Amino acid sequence: MSLLTANDLAMAYGPLDVFEGLSCAVAPGDRIGLVGPNGEGKTTLLRILAGELQPTAGRVHRRRGLRLGYLPQIPPPASDRTLWQDMLDVFADLRAEEAALAELEQRLALPDADDALLDTYAAHQYAFEVRGGYEYPLRIRQTLTGLGFMPEQFHMPLEQLSGGQRTRALLARLLLQKPQLLLLDEPTNHLDLQAVEWLEHTLLGWDGAMIIVAHDRYFLDRVVTKIWELAWGELHLYRGNYSHYVQQRQERLQQMQKAYEAQQAFIAKEQDFIRRNIAGQKTRQAQGRRTRLQRMLAKQQVFAPRKRRRMSLQMRTRLRSGELVVAGKELLIGYYARPRPPIVRERSGGHVYLAPQAPTAADTVLFRADDIELKRQERVGLIGANGTGKTTFVKTLLGQLPPLGGELRVGASVRIGYLAQVQEGFDPRQTLLDIILAADPRLTIGEARHWLARFLFTGDDVGKTVSTLSGGQRSRLALAVLSRRESNFLVLDEPTNHLDIESQEVLQAMLDDFNGTVLLVSHDRYLIDALATQVWVIADGRLHVYEGNYSDYVAARQQASRKTDSDNSALTESQKQRQVLRKQRRQRREQEKRQQEAAALEAHIHALEAELEQLGKQLTSASQAMQLDEVQRLGAEYAQKEETLHQLMEKWADLV
Repeated sequence: MSLLTANDLAMAYGPLDVFEGLSCAVAPGDRIGLVGPNGEGKTTLLRILAGELQPTAGRVHRRRGLRLGYLPQIPPPASDRTLWQDMLDVFADLRAEEAALAELEQRLALPDADDALLDTYAAHQYAFEVRGGYEYPLRIRQTLTGLGFMPEQFHMPLEQLSGGQRTRALLARLLLQKPQLLLLDEPTNHLDLQAVEWLEHTLLGWDGAMIIVAHDRYFLDRVVTKIWELAWGELHLYRGNYSHYVQQRQERLQQMQKAYEAQQAFIAKEQDFIRRNIAGQKTRQAQGRRTRLQRMLAKQQVFAPRKRRRMSLQMRTRLRSGELVVAGKELLIGYYARPRPPIVRERSGGHVYLAPQAPTAADTVLFRADDIELKRQERVGLIGANGTGKTTFVKTLLGQLPPLGGELRVGASVRIGYLAQVQEGFDPRQTLLDIILAADPRLTIGEARHWLARFLFTGDDVGKTVSTLSGGQRSRLALAVLSRRESNFLVLDEPTNHLDIESQEVLQAMLDDFNGTVLLVSHDRYLIDALATQVWVIADGRLHVYEGNYSDYVAARQQASRKTDSDNSALTESQKQRQVLRKQRRQRREQEKRQQEAAALEAHIHALEAELEQLGKQLTSASQAMQLDEVQRLGAEYAQKEETLHQLMEKWADLV
């Protein structure tokens, strides 16, 4: 039975129809990626399936008792609770059971506790353990850490977290809740590479079903087994991951085009026969064919596959650089506490950036790189966690920051084209036309308009100011400017940010065809996997170089991990003997410590028994003398010491 079914869904905002006639179903275990161009209604469809939005037509049926979790792109308003308290709320039932167990433990400590109470406690404790009662704090810590939260942030109020952090907090809560159906809208948006990999691993082990809206093609390849494509108001279903979808979509479009061309040829042939014979000897036959043709066009007409306007992005360079494009030797990358310019030395037609002075304790070293080398037409993917120094390295390469040590060489005839992660170089008051004309003054206004149209800016768009553009539009404008500059070395910082999947595919094709050198600073593993000839990884304060693409890097990392495990297991006999001796010494020390603790407890127990004996005599005397207040005081003291004695006896029994 399906977890969820939707029939003939339609959504309209006033006169604007987003989609209509959509039907779909989600079965247990389905892993669905929802893709399509921006503005087609992916988020709208997800909200309808989640019950957050009512469709203008159609209905959604959810299986009775379905536990559904929904992650929106924009998190709801924050409460005044801390991050940890919000996660604890997921386990409210376990915490109530935990409190009940604590109460049973207190009752068991009383003198009148019986075997029935002990049996009740044992049954509750077993059920609590089976439901993960002793593990939920660890699960919370693992989930928060996996999604990039530091331990010092666990007890921060939610209202003090950024929007991206609140989205991650909501994702953590959903993963801890373990709903039967997860609806995730761009779950990787605010995650660094390490957190994305952790989320992939978690979702690969997920028991429930999921629908994921994402622009991360590598993530979709790893996680999903079905693709829903929402385009032109229609929902098309494909089997397999993203790469399978791309192939199947191309085959489907080719089949549609062939069917359209075949029908058009048939129509032309029939119309020619009708035209030649409608007034001749074959009039009746021509009339019959005309009737059949009209009926076919009314019920079985095949339309050509619709084509969406895509960026027309091409970049070739006529400037040839030297064979060596970039080289580093014993590099220290970071920044000085007081900004300083680099020392620049000319060398063999290129130039070398040197440190103005040795770093001090006040300066910040982000990572070291012993020897790196990038040659002409190579493509490097530079990856690493946020804050490890990727952008600082780029600024050093551009000469904006000096290295803190070593040297960074830029080769002969290298002309760098730089695409910043955030297009801070644009004046928000300038129009798109102004910016493209400034990038290439040789262009006429007509040529500038034509060039902007290749990046989907047409008509009145060219008169818009930068301040009115969305993130995706800014990215397209930055690519338009970059492509007008004659560069043979492209340095691209997160080039696929804000681009929809179609635009990412166009960018990938352009870079694949580019005849220069490329440095990609990116979390887009799909792009790096498709293009890179080297992968540079910043981790543990060092730059590590791997030959090949992202898949080669992953394989090398796994092989290194297996080798480490093998080295740890392949101990020599003497090492094993030393381990046994260390274990025996540790066990002896622990045994001696237990004996000392047991002896101390035994002495304490004897002293308490003597005190209780003395209190018993005092109680007898006070009772015979009818001193009620004294009897009450002594009785309370006796009960307290007796409880302490009981606890000490339990500890002593555990030790011996």
